[in-house]
Amino acid sequence: MSIAIKAEELSKAYQLGEIGTGTISRDIERWFAKLRGKEDPFLKIGETNDRTTIGTSDIVWSLKDINFEIEQGDAVGIIGRNGAGKSTLLKVLSRVTSPTTGSVKIKGRVASLLEVGTGFHPELTGRENIFLNGAILGMRKAEIKKHFDAIVDFAGVERYVDTPVKRYSSGMYVRLAFAVAAHLESEILIVDEVLAVGDAEFQKKCLGKMGEVSKGEGRTVLFVSHNMDSILRLCTKSILIKSGFIVSNGNSEEVITKYLNDGNTNISSVEYSEREAPASEVVRLLKAEVIDDNFKNKTNFSIDRKLGVKISFQVLRSTDDLICGFNLFNQGEVHILSSHDTNNVQNDYEEGVYETVVWLPANFLAEGIHFCGIALMSYKPFRIHFHDINRFSFNIVDSRSGKTNRGDYTGTIPGIIRPKLHWDEIKCTTYAQ
Repeated sequence: MSIAIKAEELSKAYQLGEIGTGTISRDIERWFAKLRGKEDPFLKIGETNDRTTIGTSDIVWSLKDINFEIEQGDAVGIIGRNGAGKSTLLKVLSRVTSPTTGSVKIKGRVASLLEVGTGFHPELTGRENIFLNGAILGMRKAEIKKHFDAIVDFAGVERYVDTPVKRYSSGMYVRLAFAVAAHLESEILIVDEVLAVGDAEFQKKCLGKMGEVSKGEGRTVLFVSHNMDSILRLCTKSILIKSGFIVSNGNSEEVITKYLNDGNTNISSVEYSEREAPASEVVRLLKAEVIDDNFKNKTNFSIDRKLGVKISFQVLRSTDDLICGFNLFNQGEVHILSSHDTNNVQNDYEEGVYETVVWLPANFLAEGIHFCGIALMSYKPFRIHFHDINRFSFNIVDSRSGKTNRGDYTGTIPGIIRPKLHWDEIKCTTYAQ
């Protein structure tokens, strides 16, 4: 398989405040250093792009020493937190901006959708913008005509195709822009997280089209999204960027697990200080942990053993209306289930410390990291005292992944849950001719 995109020592620096060095003498010094093949002397003091801290330099590295290769036909997810450098990387790959240092080699034409209405002129109609956008992407008029009906049909804007796009909603904008980028015959499709503007039906439609483009047509897709479920469904490979650096590159499931575990969520027990505890004037959360059937705190649980989520809380004021709630998310940020302690709806809670455990059965959850959320609420009237979400996690592993459990297959079995279902014996009936 040939290489579609190759980045080598790719870096992008931005200067905060005024652009330029500030003096003619420094501009000449920068030019002379470049002429001699030396490093720019005014980029040496640049800082990592960490938006959470106050810096001391005017130079910020949005990307730093990025290296990767993407093969033709691959669907690759680009993930990371806000400000990590994802959009900057896509702009460099789309040639919207040039790298400060390093190089990018791209084989084939690139169609990119980076912002709502990219390449559109607000005064022109949808029809005119299809031809304009296609021309910007390097397509001939005959080529655009060939795909025109399919573009309009996919975007679902037939009624407004001769209306100026300045009257379109942001959702209609992105529908038409995506339809143009996806249908025109480019070898590489780059899509930023603008699909979040569209409705759920259109997002599903777009994911299906990108899958078709990648798997069916052999085109390369780069997709930025904060929806990990979409990344898992579309992309076999992913790149995780943090503060301008690539911190993980490989199998999507492994990269997403690393991304979701970054921070304080890779723990199976949380004990809260009085100052930090989620609380109201009625109740305060003290501790939450995941336990095995011997009531021992663990992080890894075998798929064929039950586990419990134990919650400790303090009632600060007597009440007869208090419900514990628990919800569970998988590593794709899909909400698997919610459970509420309706058995204790009528219980009187005096002031004091209480413990409760919710049990999850064996052979129920699929392999992988799962994230827990805890809530306490009242129903008369309905009120959520607090909801502490995704603060602790546990890992489901298949400790019986040998031949006796599931044949010769040792990979991950997809799905949100993995119950152990009963299959009847196959019976063969021979019919006489």
